[in-house]
Amino acid sequence: MAITKDSVYEALRNVIDPDLNQDIVTLGMVEELRIDGNDVHFTVNLTTPACPMKDQIQRAAENAIIHIVGDGAVPHVTMAANVRHGRGAAAAAAPASPAEPENLLAGVKNIIAVSSGKGGVGKSTIAVNLAVALARMGAKVGLVDTDIYGPSIPTMFATTERPNITTKRKLVPIEKYGVKLLSMGFLVDPDQAVVWRGPMVSSAVRQFLTDAEWGDLDYLVMDMPPGTGDIQLTIVQTVPLTGAVIVSTPQEVALDDARKGVAMFRKVNVPVLGIVENMAYFSPPDMPERRYHIFGKDGARNLATTLEVPFLGEIPLEQAVREGGDEGMPAVMRPNGGPAAEALTTLAGEVARQVSIRNMNQDSTRKVEILFKP
Repeated sequence: MAITKDSVYEALRNVIDPDLNQDIVTLGMVEELRIDGNDVHFTVNLTTPACPMKDQIQRAAENAIIHIVGDGAVPHVTMAANVRHGRGAAAAAAPASPAEPENLLAGVKNIIAVSSGKGGVGKSTIAVNLAVALARMGAKVGLVDTDIYGPSIPTMFATTERPNITTKRKLVPIEKYGVKLLSMGFLVDPDQAVVWRGPMVSSAVRQFLTDAEWGDLDYLVMDMPPGTGDIQLTIVQTVPLTGAVIVSTPQEVALDDARKGVAMFRKVNVPVLGIVENMAYFSPPDMPERRYHIFGKDGARNLATTLEVPFLGEIPLEQAVREGGDEGMPAVMRPNGGPAAEALTTLAGEVARQVSIRNMNQDSTRKVEILFKP
């Protein structure tokens, strides 16, 4: 019996994406199906190049062709990715203000805020390594440093290059390690302090989003300043965030502020993609099997359970991470990066996974409109 496209599609309906809980045919992942005798060629387009289930889905697709289609069918599966849009119709339907173009960040599929309730928990380290790890997995990534008073991106990427400006007076992000970058640290002397009031800071952040040539991106990662103030409100009023990643350390003083961060994003209807526990434990290099929980144990994990948000993972306290930040080479880029680099790479996959789940199961996020009554 000849192998038909219908029989192939029917077989592939048995391959379920474990995150999205639907078969890959219904999800529209099967493309370029071609049958040449017994050879069955097709592409599976995942929702992210960072999909941690990639190998599992490929094996399941191959087995479906071999065991269900049968008749000597030989599968030839090409695994690819097409990151889904996280803003969709809701973003397009939101009216633009006279000062903002209607196609604001039109080429950006997902905007991820990396935030914390307090400083000193390693938020910028997480944001930088998340962006670089996603880029290394094949995604198109941008990173914007919204901490105007204390920008970290120039140091963590070892660059002080000034962005170019187009003939249309738009900033051109700098690119390094495959990530497009913008930071106030690229625009001011590193020895000078930015002494601005809140409205000026909010204006600068808005300019990074509205007056920059970001182009086509799968993910725009936003390294947020600590707290729940002006800049956070400016961002949710300017662009529809796909979701937020909350960074905390295990100790209670950080967890108290992490709770406030989750509450803030929920209040403005931004999905919380999850909580990551940084500096979770320390393992001596000569005794890697031992773990010392310097700042407490499982604090962020337990908080995630309490608040009913995903726990994205734990990142160990490691000298290589600090060195990478100081030297301008993120931990995920360092040869033989060690446990922390592996954990950060896994974190990137988990964030991408949560973005895909969020885009499939939740409505698109809208920009927040804050009305003040006299």
